[in-house]
Amino acid sequence: MKLKKIVGLASMVLIASMALFTGCSGGNQGGAENAGLSGEIKIDGSSTVFPITEAIAEEFLAQNPDVRIPVGVSGTGGGFKKFTIKETDINDASRPIKDEEKQAAEQNGVEFIELKVAFDGLSVVVNPENTWVDSLTVDELKKIWAPDSTVKTWSDIRPEWPNEPIKFYAPGTDSGTFDYFTEEINGESGAMRADITPSEDDNVLVQGISGDKNSIGFFGYAYYEENADKLKVVKIDNGSGPVEPTFDTIKSGQYAPLSRPLFLYVNKEAMARPEVKSFLQFYLENAGTLASEVGYVALPDEEYAAGLELIK
Repeated sequence: MKLKKIVGLASMVLIASMALFTGCSGGNQGGAENAGLSGEIKIDGSSTVFPITEAIAEEFLAQNPDVRIPVGVSGTGGGFKKFTIKETDINDASRPIKDEEKQAAEQNGVEFIELKVAFDGLSVVVNPENTWVDSLTVDELKKIWAPDSTVKTWSDIRPEWPNEPIKFYAPGTDSGTFDYFTEEINGESGAMRADITPSEDDNVLVQGISGDKNSIGFFGYAYYEENADKLKVVKIDNGSGPVEPTFDTIKSGQYAPLSRPLFLYVNKEAMARPEVKSFLQFYLENAGTLASEVGYVALPDEEYAAGLELIK
C-alpha cells in the first residue's frame, strides 16, 4: 500500500467501506469474530497520523462493511477541539495532548486514554534543484525559523550559498507537526517567523516546495518518502554530524531532535461501544505492519501489547 494523496484536507474525508483488500496482514482478526458490527466511529485530527488510520480503516472495513468510519483531517489541535467537546470518538495526534486541552476535556466530561501507534521523523525538505543545501545544523534551523529571524536569502544562512530569496513553507498552526517543530527547534510551541506559507494539508506544502527552487519546508517523513522523486531531504546535525531521516535513524533516535511518537486519543465512553473497541484492537494489532507500509516506523511489539492492555 502506498500513502494516498490527500486532496482537500480541510473537509471531511469519508473512508469508503468497500472491501479494498481481499486478505489481511499481520495479526488481523478473522471477520467472523466481528460479525454483525455496525455503527459509526468518528475520527479527526492529525494529517500526519491520517495515512496510518486510513490504512487501518480500509482493512477493518473490508471485514466489517456495516461500520462507517469518517476520518477528518483538521490538524492535531483542530481535532482536539472537536474531541474535547465529544464531537468525535478518536483523535489522531502528532504530539501529546496539551494541558489546556486536558482541561477542556475535563470540563466537558471527556475521559480518555492515550495510545502510541508509530514513530515519525519530521523531515526538512528543499527543492531537488537546490544543489547547495545538503545538511543544516539545529542552530541553523533556529536561525531560519525563529520568530525574530533575519534570514531572507540562502546567503544569510551561509555566506557561500546563493543570494536568492527563500520561500518558507510550514504546516498550519493547528498542526501537531507545527507545535512539535517550534518547540524542539525554537524552544516554544507556536514560535515561528511570520512570513511563512502555511497549510494544514501536507500535500499543498509538497506542491509548493517541489515547484519553487528556493523553497524550504518541513512535514512528516511519510510525505517526504511518498514524494522523494520531487523533493530533497536535508540531513540534520544535532552536534554529532549530519543524519538523514530513515526508518533506522528514526527508530534508534539517532535522527534527533526531530524523531517523535504518534498517538491516538480515545474517548473512554465511546470505547464501550463494540465497534469502537474492536476497531482499536484491530488498529493496535496491525499498526506495526501498516505504519511501515505507509512510511512510518513501527513501535516495539511490547508498546502495542501495552496499548492492548489499556483497551481491555
